[in-house]
Amino acid sequence: MRYVTRELESEVQRAARTFPALILTGPRRSGKTSLLRHVFPDASYFLMEDPNIVSRLRSDPAGFLDAIRPPVILDEVQNAPEVFAHVRSRIDMRPRRAGQWLLTGSQEAPLMRGVTESMAGRAAIMQLRPLSIRESPKVALLSGGYPEPLARPRTASLWFSSFIQTYLERDVRGVSDVKDLATFRRFLSIVASRHGQILNKTDLAGPLGVSVPTVASWLNVLELTAQIILVPPFYENLGKRLTKSPKVYIADSGLACFLLGIESRAELAKSPFLGAIFEGFVAGEIIKTQTNAGRRPEIYHFRDAQGLEVDFLVPGRSGRLTLVECKAARSVRPSDSSSLARVAAAIRLHRTPRTPLNLFVVHQPAAVPARFEVLTPEVKAVSIERLVEEIGQGGRG
Repeated sequence: MRYVTRELESEVQRAARTFPALILTGPRRSGKTSLLRHVFPDASYFLMEDPNIVSRLRSDPAGFLDAIRPPVILDEVQNAPEVFAHVRSRIDMRPRRAGQWLLTGSQEAPLMRGVTESMAGRAAIMQLRPLSIRESPKVALLSGGYPEPLARPRTASLWFSSFIQTYLERDVRGVSDVKDLATFRRFLSIVASRHGQILNKTDLAGPLGVSVPTVASWLNVLELTAQIILVPPFYENLGKRLTKSPKVYIADSGLACFLLGIESRAELAKSPFLGAIFEGFVAGEIIKTQTNAGRRPEIYHFRDAQGLEVDFLVPGRSGRLTLVECKAARSVRPSDSSSLARVAAAIRLHRTPRTPLNLFVVHQPAAVPARFEVLTPEVKAVSIERLVEEIGQGGRG
């Protein structure tokens, strides 16, 4: 499979010139190993899922690491968290040698516990998500962004099926005491059917016959392993009664389509989930743009008790906010901008009339794409490519 250049490469290289260790997290099969082996072709490589390697490490960790000549890639290191203490001791012996220890992990929670306890101040921590539209023109609503189904679209359904099975057997059991994997698989499908909706844990628990605390625990598993995106409500008091629950999305649109049984573009175009899938796709691309720039993900939604809603609010530089309304149509009208204008007015009323705002209606590409279209003096209709370009610039307008 041909390597696709990743936007995060420059941040990885910069961190490797500064920190003794680099820890690259992210969902399974998002391309972490490929990125590190491409950027550091001379580094030795050890997969911590290989039973022989794990056995050698656990029986004689000092001897195992002493035999390695850094730089070294330790892949899927969450399977051997005891390695952190030994790596730390070697870093402390030569603290000025940067870029020596390159670690990847698919399970956020156990990995971060090891980092907190052993590697604080010694390691740069970055997250790699699946391919973005800025990285590959093949990324799309139906296919999503995972590299392998993009490279082999004819076997995408088989890949997603195998991915879910691997995810259940490895990642879910690795971060939780989930015992009934069949019920958890049903739970994943039910979450997909609520894609783009306000999270209601009671609604998710009912069809499965499990408790609300169990659902909360399982949602935490999905979030920790980067399989869902929870978009929190906007945090500012604008003099309105605001919805206080997050919105939930399956993180990859290709996986969402698979879980919903959508197998073709024609089916997607007719699906009642089209709007929600497009909305989740936009959320995912915003987050990828932020993490690929080495920034923490920051995205919110707005909904008040009267039904006024804006899909996403994205903070930028110097207090600027980007407000985003998603429309799965290929053409939009000025009336599609009304909620953006109303929320913008409320924000300016409670901040300052000069609060810098960007207002965008993002839609699917038309047959003849335009860079942007002015819907009102303040609101522009843009493609998703143009939107993430703006987000990538920090919302400068």
